[in-house]
Amino acid sequence: MDFKVGVGKSDFEELRKSGNYYVDKTELIYELVNDTDNKVTLFTRPRRFGKTLMMSMMENFFSIRKNSEHIFEGLAITEHEDFCKEWMNKYPVLFVSFKDVEAEDFDGAYEMLKVRLADISKDLSDLVKGDQVNKYDCETLDRLQSEKSTPAEVKNSLKTIMRMMNAVYDKKVILLIDEYDVPLAKASEKDTAKNGYYSKMLDVIKGIMSTALKDNEFLQFAVITGCLRIAKESIFTGTNNFASYSVLDEDFSDYFGFSGDEVDAILEAADRIDKADIIKEWYDGYVFGNSYVYCPWDVINYLSALKKRKDAKPKNYWKNTSHNGILMTFVKRTDFDVADKFETLLNGGMINQTISDELTYDTLHSSEDNLWSVLLMTGYITKADPEEGDDMVLLKIPNKEITSIFEDTVVKYFNETVNIDVINELISTLWNGDEDRATEIASELLWNTISYNDYHEDYYHAFLTGVFVGRGYSVESNKEKGLGRPDIFLKDRRNRRAIIIEAKKSDKESDLDKDCDKAIKQIMDEKYADGIDGYEQILCYGVAFYQKQAKVKLLRL
Repeated sequence: MDFKVGVGKSDFEELRKSGNYYVDKTELIYELVNDTDNKVTLFTRPRRFGKTLMMSMMENFFSIRKNSEHIFEGLAITEHEDFCKEWMNKYPVLFVSFKDVEAEDFDGAYEMLKVRLADISKDLSDLVKGDQVNKYDCETLDRLQSEKSTPAEVKNSLKTIMRMMNAVYDKKVILLIDEYDVPLAKASEKDTAKNGYYSKMLDVIKGIMSTALKDNEFLQFAVITGCLRIAKESIFTGTNNFASYSVLDEDFSDYFGFSGDEVDAILEAADRIDKADIIKEWYDGYVFGNSYVYCPWDVINYLSALKKRKDAKPKNYWKNTSHNGILMTFVKRTDFDVADKFETLLNGGMINQTISDELTYDTLHSSEDNLWSVLLMTGYITKADPEEGDDMVLLKIPNKEITSIFEDTVVKYFNETVNIDVINELISTLWNGDEDRATEIASELLWNTISYNDYHEDYYHAFLTGVFVGRGYSVESNKEKGLGRPDIFLKDRRNRRAIIIEAKKSDKESDLDKDCDKAIKQIMDEKYADGIDGYEQILCYGVAFYQKQAKVKLLRL
């Protein structure tokens, strides 16, 4: 493959200079400045959708401290020649990211914030050399650099730096704040009634944002990104010409994520057009405004894998980059029942919910509507109809990757919440050869789980594995035994006994008995019990499933 892709590269200048493939989103700059009158613009999108790269692109375009003509060569924005002459590298830019401002408690997070401000201040050390800069601002900048600033100076830090930049360059400042809500999201996760982490962090972030955005005479305009729009009364109160664009809004909807045409162009360049269908199945399906988009993080990761191995299989790239606890929080709630809705979504269906794009992190869990709204804003579900724009929104899971996250959450929830006494009784009945009672208990357990994949055989396999794992036995799944691979091989080494289970999915309830016999025949034909030496008792079961019903049969020799 002749083309290059850079996984995790969010620095626009580095990406362009290294020759990595870049999906051109530069037209956003022209549309933002030329077609709106926004003093403050907030873009909310799920993580992994290119927000940081977009902000880096804007910094490189506007910053008076850079010479960026060469890295924008050939891109769409350069077709607006007069606009580029007026705006490219003509304004001081302050670029701030809050993505790493997190810790287990407020003190730790506050220290991380001071470190972030220190790094920004050190990059602007040359500002103190100008005679036109207020000496007291220079002293404040020195304290910010040494992490010795007062709480008041921290809250006023961005405005102080902007005042210094304005004094040096005699121009108003463009402010870019990336992932503005990460400190609040993390504070909300760690907050307790005792530590007041969220309220303390909200006070700090509100102070920083207020002084930088409201009635700031040094501000040309600001662009802010995050996952959620924090309600105006808590963060953005009094901000003039404020505009917010979420996944529900049509404006700017195609600038975050890759369109189908853009993905096809990448695949053509990579000589991997044969992977178009599988990439669509796994990573497409998000609806932002009225645009269908792919997750760029996933597409780039998979293309990177294909560069090394032409037969690379798609996989879930979200698992290692995001905390999926919001899903577990949802399914664990006892004050509202979402099991039926989860089953509908996991089986490819759609649900209708009231959605709001204006939330606060301290009230995310206060209602079922809020939780569905969070899942939408963070990319776990998406609009089913691009033309829909009312508060009531038809929702679905976007693709196979996110479906797998839902499935993992459901299995984990089952493992964490299942009644241990019932599990122990099921295992006991299997050791005792009581197939009728095992059938009753397995069906009862199935009824209390959330099923998915249209009751696919893999679901039942995961269900059985979850029953046995962590119960003091050795559990092998699809390991070679005899001539084939049994679904479950359970060993009780201490008592020198073992259980072999082969599972089948039935097409209808009347097939349960017949499919159990098929499973038993497979155990015999494939000689699964052969080669298991030293075990005095080996019990073999055929198990068949139809929806939430089970049938258990013992192989009788």
